[in-house]
Amino acid sequence: MDQLNVFGEVMTVCCENPITGFTRSGYCETYESDHGIHTVCVNMTEEFLAFSKYKGNDLSTPVTEYGFPGLKAGDDWCLCAPRWVEAFEANCAPKIYLTKTHIKTLELVPLKILREYALDIN
Repeated sequence: MDQLNVFGEVMTVCCENPITGFTRSGYCETYESDHGIHTVCVNMTEEFLAFSKYKGNDLSTPVTEYGFPGLKAGDDWCLCAPRWVEAFEANCAPKIYLTKTHIKTLELVPLKILREYALDIN
């Protein structure tokens, strides 16, 4: 079954370097076992990386035993939708690629708000 973006179209790849996604496929696909809802393709910022670290999820430090290089500003990444909502509420949400963001995200965030943060389609 195809994974669809917020427009109901087949998603395009979010990032393959570093490889992202719940299944590390490069896509922000999601499955029943994805309790974090890794569905939002974002472009990382220093502000968001600091926010995430403060919230207990350090995305900038490499974890070599898992092959995770650590993220830096400018990297694209499949972010957990609830964390994006937290960042939005704290006024530090990163920009989004709507064509690469899974339709399930709409269960947490209205498309109108996502469009305000869109990098690819307004």
